[in-house]
Amino acid sequence: MALSMSRPWKHPKTGIYWLRRGVPDDLRPIVGKREIKLSLKTKDPETAKREHVKALTDLDAQWENLRAGPRTTSEREAHELAQAVHDSWLAAHRDNPSQQTAWNTDIGDDLWKSSSFDLNTPLEVRLMGDPALNQHRAHEFLCREEAKTLAQAKGLILDEESHERLAKAIGAAIQRACLKLAQFAKGDYGQDAFVPASNAPIIVPSASPRAAQKPVSFDDLVKGWSAEKRPAEKTVYEWKRVLKELKAFLKHDDAAQITAQDLVSWKNTLIAANLRPKTIRDAKLAPVRAILRWAVDNHHLKENPAERIVIDVKTKAGERKRSYQDEEAKIVLKAAQAETNPVRRWVPWLCAYSGARVSEICQLRAEDIVKAEGINCMKIDPDAGSLKTLSSERIVPLHPAIIESGFLDYVRTIKSGPLFPKLNPDKFGKRGGNGTKVIGRWVRSLDLKDTRISPNHSWRHRFKTMGRRHGLAPDIVDALVGHQRRTVGDGYGEFPVEALLRELKKIPKLGL
Repeated sequence: MALSMSRPWKHPKTGIYWLRRGVPDDLRPIVGKREIKLSLKTKDPETAKREHVKALTDLDAQWENLRAGPRTTSEREAHELAQAVHDSWLAAHRDNPSQQTAWNTDIGDDLWKSSSFDLNTPLEVRLMGDPALNQHRAHEFLCREEAKTLAQAKGLILDEESHERLAKAIGAAIQRACLKLAQFAKGDYGQDAFVPASNAPIIVPSASPRAAQKPVSFDDLVKGWSAEKRPAEKTVYEWKRVLKELKAFLKHDDAAQITAQDLVSWKNTLIAANLRPKTIRDAKLAPVRAILRWAVDNHHLKENPAERIVIDVKTKAGERKRSYQDEEAKIVLKAAQAETNPVRRWVPWLCAYSGARVSEICQLRAEDIVKAEGINCMKIDPDAGSLKTLSSERIVPLHPAIIESGFLDYVRTIKSGPLFPKLNPDKFGKRGGNGTKVIGRWVRSLDLKDTRISPNHSWRHRFKTMGRRHGLAPDIVDALVGHQRRTVGDGYGEFPVEALLRELKKIPKLGL
């Protein structure tokens, strides 16, 4: 049996106390961990002791349930379990009840009468563009996710019918909480709004820090964050758009009023709208989390409600992006040879034999095609346009296949400036964005329909594959494609151009 730590553990860097407890040997296959770590969310030692005892009690109950194995719950048990969701929902919005916009009580009463789900419906539901159906399914999805979270927290292994019963009980619990919040919003707190179970006299609580905090607009946070971080203009544009979407969902523009429950509801709505989990994680939740984290660090907010809002991103079989296979690469490169449009003619070839990003190629200038150590190269330079990382700045020798194909003759026709002058910049002044669209549409027109192929990025996958197939030195492959160094040792010394070309030549020319 594993030993548990009998007192709170203080994190040496943050000063926050944690519970750390070894998982018993018989439960490790179920829990999937050797140790449980839970933040007690306090730096005060006395508070930490109380929270530690409470957390240990909850953990013991969870493990007892896990040992009991699968079980069936009655409706009464489901409603008793769901009461915790009711209480947390009420607590999250009690101070500002009118700010609760995530749950529509008009839907709540009829939620399960003609359910749009059955027990076998996958979590990622395809919608038909009906906003009412979208919201209905988002509510149902929220209840099922809350049921899953609650069961996991309690260590309950529920059969399918019990899980559905718990989800319905949670829907009823949230509906009751929201109806009560609607009363609170009208000033009707009733006689039992703040009365403990012991029938003690009513004590109106003092305003919480969240309630007392001045409004903090999303726009002000983005301005402050962008002024300090100096991100790319495109990043600012996209992140503003995400916050605009969140504002529309919340129906307010006050970051100080956002709760974790609001963000969970928003996440579930995005899932129900069939957005890919990776898109939700990287393009929706990540910007909100980063902006709110900056707000906390700069004392605009007390806490970051997005800090622990996550989504499980698992690539299903058949979804992972892959390299161009030889025959597919031949189709693209042969079609490119017949093109008169310089973008379609040269961008695929340069990507194929360098592993460079399409955006890096599209923003090349005539002066970026240089000779270094007597070797023809292209220079990936931030002066030509923004680069993704520090490692992206580099010099890449031109593969013999590029030179034999006549690329240098084309370069000589461009005296100076953009190598692809007819490729219009996008709204941010970047040619890469439009270039990606041009190449992507053109490749799809070649009847390469496999969604695992990314018309542009699959060249980088292919280059890595070729590096492994033909025995290129891994650190040189990373240097060629602009990936970060794998080890501290890789960061020592330089990468001579002759060494880069020596390895690059190991990749054979495709016979077209």
